[in-house]
Amino acid sequence: MASIHVDLLGSETRFIDTGRYRSRVISIDNDKVPLILLHGGGGHAETWSRNIARLAHVCRPIAVDFIWHGLSSAPPFSDRGPGERGHWLDQFTDQILDLMDHLGIARAVIEGESLGGWIAYDMAINHPDRTAGVILNTTWGMQLDRRHVHEGDTDLDALRATSLGALRNPTPDLLRKRLEWLMPLGGVTDELVDLRRALWSNPQTNAALVEYYHRLFAPNIAEFYFNEDAIRTIACPTQVLWTDSNPIHGPDAAERLVQLVSGARLHIMKGCAHWPQWERPEEHDAVVADFITSLS
Repeated sequence: MASIHVDLLGSETRFIDTGRYRSRVISIDNDKVPLILLHGGGGHAETWSRNIARLAHVCRPIAVDFIWHGLSSAPPFSDRGPGERGHWLDQFTDQILDLMDHLGIARAVIEGESLGGWIAYDMAINHPDRTAGVILNTTWGMQLDRRHVHEGDTDLDALRATSLGALRNPTPDLLRKRLEWLMPLGGVTDELVDLRRALWSNPQTNAALVEYYHRLFAPNIAEFYFNEDAIRTIACPTQVLWTDSNPIHGPDAAERLVQLVSGARLHIMKGCAHWPQWERPEEHDAVVADFITSLS
């Protein structure tokens, strides 16, 4: 099995300081359509390490460490409420828009996994002029009609416990347990555990992630979710990319999203959980490449 380093041969890792945010980015520059890759909560740009080189055949892949994650900056969290623009989840979107401005990117395709999908919704719903298309990869941050979709509350409890436990004591065993929440069917490597340990042991990142998870699991978090009326307004080309074993939201959520978004495409990957781009990179990349090619 190739290592993260080998998978990323030909890519560039750099820090981009716009004056507002300092973002760590892994990318391959070319003249193709930009694809901004957004990882999930607690993650980092290497979430996409198995995909970047292959995707560069059809797009300009740009994987970003979110603020408060990886080695990007950790600005103060906004205390604005869910009914106000500029709340703490909007800060993720602001980081991406600011980065696009700095790189001279007018419009991009956005792929978001989990938390990244939450920001992909925001881009498609509130910034359609900057969004050429969205790939909704096992997303979070949506409130779907429970008459159509089952939500796994016990999965959420497990995520809370494993995340905060590993942040308080980032040992290899606890970090592996946290990563196995993402990939209970297999796929967690020693190298990935070591990388996550190095990042979660960074004092700035560790403190920021503790605050992030406290906010994520706050009693009012559902007030920040995008509801079905908001999701129905998505007008850009949309690919829903899901798995048959995704925690919290199963395939019925993907099927509901396709019902809500006009013209959305659906692909459900079998034998995968919450990191399909890592678990089955070739299949993931084929779906994404086909979607991007369809935009031209």
